[in-house]
Amino acid sequence: TQHILYISLDKISSAAENIHVVATNGLPFPWSKLRLPNYIIPIHYHLLIHPNLTTMRFNGSVKIEIDVKNNTNWVVLHSKNLEITAATVLDESEAHLFDKALPVLEYPPHEQIAIFSPKILTSGEKYFLYLEFSAALSDGFFGFYKSSYRTKDGETRVLASTHFEPTSARMAFPCFDEPIFKANYSVRIRRGPSHIALSNMPVEHTVELEDGLFEDRFEASVQMSTYLVAFIVCDFKSVSRRTVTGVDVSIYAVPHKWHQTHYALEAAVKLLEFYETYFNIYYPLPKLDLIAIPDFQSGAMENWGLTTYRETSLLYDPDVSSTSDKLWVTMVIGHELAHQWFGNLVTMDWWNDIWLNEGFARYMEFVSVEATYPQLKVEDYLLDTCFAAIGRDSLNSSRAISCSAENPTQIKEMFDTVSYDKGACILHMLRHFLTDDVFQSGIVRYLRKFRYRNAKNEDLWDSLCFICFYLKKMMHTWTLQKGIPLVTVKRKGTKLYIEQERFLKTVQPSDPLWQTMQTGFLWHIPLTYKTSHSHTEMRHILQTKSDVLVLDGDVDWVKFNTDMNGYYMIDYDAEGWSALIELLRVNHSAVSFKDRANLIHNAFQLVTAGRLPLDRALDLITYLKTETHNVPLLQGIGYLESFYKMIEKRNMPDVTQHLKTYILQYFRDVIDKQTWSNEGTVSDRRLRSELLSLACDLGYAPCLEKAKHFYHTWVKSNSTISLPSDVTETIYMVGAQDDSGWHYLLEKYGVSMSEAEKCKILSALASTRDSNKLLRLLELGMEGSVIRAQDLSTLIYTVARNPAGHFLAWNFVKKNWNKLVEKFQLGSFSMRNIIIGTTGQFSSKEELVNEFFESIRDQTSQLRVTQVAVENVEKNILWLERNLETLRTWLQQRLN
Repeated sequence: TQHILYISLDKISSAAENIHVVATNGLPFPWSKLRLPNYIIPIHYHLLIHPNLTTMRFNGSVKIEIDVKNNTNWVVLHSKNLEITAATVLDESEAHLFDKALPVLEYPPHEQIAIFSPKILTSGEKYFLYLEFSAALSDGFFGFYKSSYRTKDGETRVLASTHFEPTSARMAFPCFDEPIFKANYSVRIRRGPSHIALSNMPVEHTVELEDGLFEDRFEASVQMSTYLVAFIVCDFKSVSRRTVTGVDVSIYAVPHKWHQTHYALEAAVKLLEFYETYFNIYYPLPKLDLIAIPDFQSGAMENWGLTTYRETSLLYDPDVSSTSDKLWVTMVIGHELAHQWFGNLVTMDWWNDIWLNEGFARYMEFVSVEATYPQLKVEDYLLDTCFAAIGRDSLNSSRAISCSAENPTQIKEMFDTVSYDKGACILHMLRHFLTDDVFQSGIVRYLRKFRYRNAKNEDLWDSLCFICFYLKKMMHTWTLQKGIPLVTVKRKGTKLYIEQERFLKTVQPSDPLWQTMQTGFLWHIPLTYKTSHSHTEMRHILQTKSDVLVLDGDVDWVKFNTDMNGYYMIDYDAEGWSALIELLRVNHSAVSFKDRANLIHNAFQLVTAGRLPLDRALDLITYLKTETHNVPLLQGIGYLESFYKMIEKRNMPDVTQHLKTYILQYFRDVIDKQTWSNEGTVSDRRLRSELLSLACDLGYAPCLEKAKHFYHTWVKSNSTISLPSDVTETIYMVGAQDDSGWHYLLEKYGVSMSEAEKCKILSALASTRDSNKLLRLLELGMEGSVIRAQDLSTLIYTVARNPAGHFLAWNFVKKNWNKLVEKFQLGSFSMRNIIIGTTGQFSSKEELVNEFFESIRDQTSQLRVTQVAVENVEKNILWLERNLETLRTWLQQRLN
């Protein structure tokens, strides 16, 4: 055997002699690129998995039917942290081509293995690659990982679940782990009698094995990418219902949370039926499972037929969940079910176009929930989505929607605000431009043409309007270049002189860098506008640097970007802003609530960029005393609150006190109108929750007294009475400010069976001004038993927003950086949340974070988020330099 092996290794060396990549055993590795060769295509995986929930290990085997395109001795595929215990190649009749196991080379930097075949694999012939493997269940949140939960009796139970997107299927079984390599999967899972096994497809039949184990054999899947494969072994309970087209929908959760699954079942059935109608394509699998995993890093994952969720994204408890919790659950389900078509049925060619998955799914949340649950008023949140996108896109560190991403860290970073939120907003703009019907029929055409296949950016534009040759050219200006355009409007009589430029918040036209950062940027912008004399929206496509529009006679005002259906900023001349400020003061209902929120956002973004004086934006929102819609009201108050939070940390007691006094005096009427109940529409309840939280945070005495009364009554009842769910978090926050209240809430956190309630308690615990308590929370989050690791990134972010935790959180991150990277993986949403969350409030040159990022340059050189963090701090420094004195003077004048 030894002699034969040496001969094989000799052949390996000569076969790979021109390659300069070295495997772990010192031999040349036959492939040097990050992406796999395309001359071997997987057709069908026959996968056996056996997790042992006692030893926390798993073993398995995979037999992959492969199609060889070019003659070769090598099969190169992905594997990460797997011990390959056997490898061989079988012929078409599944007979062994070789007597001995084949050698396996490993190249961990690319997470690849190579199997050497002494006999050439011939193009056009059918072969099977057979591998046996084993590994420990992962400690983190990727690959095949372990999770646990505690029963009501305090017993800890273990389960094993998967999360493969984007590049972690290779941690569970050797595979061709790139989205282009779609294949069928036949899965078998071995388990004990007290557990169930779930996978993408229904169980075909179950076999009892000799050692008391059971083997569930699942139906063969449709063609899909590796990142969508899923399998779970657990002891969960479920509720089920069949849709009108015969799809079995089930919601799974830990047994004692079974009663929290019923709303998700209702929503999933309704949303699935909506999508089948909207896309005019039946959901192609016989079943759809939605399962709440106790340990889950992101919000949810769209595995085909077995979608996985964080518990807060799926479970709804009417006794403790708020109206915002209900909306969140509905939107997340809407997102993952949209993926069953966008992403699963049609998949992007490569991760550079992940926005084709995520931008569409984010946008379809709004389309689907508005159609199925109009009472939830989901359209109120679309503006917030676009505001978030603009916040990132107006920094120079932004990126194009479709841009290069090669290694796993770069690929993980693609799952960001640009892919999700900007993607959704340009699709919304496009839908408005094309009309709803044209947009919908184009989507159906796209899905039908590319189903079970992969697509690129331009394939979508071709499908959306196959007779509109202009559309592709237009949309490339939105997807292939970064940033957001600013359209400046100058009015002279009946003429509007419009120009476009790139909108940047940290660089002004007077800066020498400004011109460089503008070079080459040009968008094709579908402008919309209304005037004081027009009853209908007017349209114009701006595809040059400047243009002139002619109005129908003299008008009092012009408002561009009607209902904020477009993704662009507007700056008016002084007279234009004056007219709009006066319009809001005299007759704000002359424009829609979306237009009013858009004007507020637009004005304060221009202030940040140094394009509009702060006092003009503050004058604009003085009309809010008469505003009745929650979206513009919360937008305006939100800016005042963000200024307060930043200045509070700068030790400027006069401005801090004046701003607090102004907010409480100016908005007292609307605050005093709020009831401590769950009454009213969804919009009423959202406003109540936000306003009372702010009023108590600013120390408004009537608010504090009411919250304390609720809190003490709740404690006296041993927390058996139900608090109004929309104000529960505010009540907890007030209760957490003294020592006994904080410790009582920490105890309640440990025993609560509702994740929605635990989120509210944790937020309250992190609001204490006691730095020792804040540090204890962070340490509990790092340790992971009382506070789960999945909640650590949000906890760090929440502590950082607290003036007492401002530096504490950042120092904690610096001290524990390597542990955090190991826990969450570089480039992940959690690491981005931690970096942006802890640095986002810094606003002085002493707080610039470059020094720390330089010290870990070997890691951060791969990361785009560190550039975002640095630029955010620079933006805050500039804001204070430009606006602090203006704010101080304006407040003094108003209060006097």
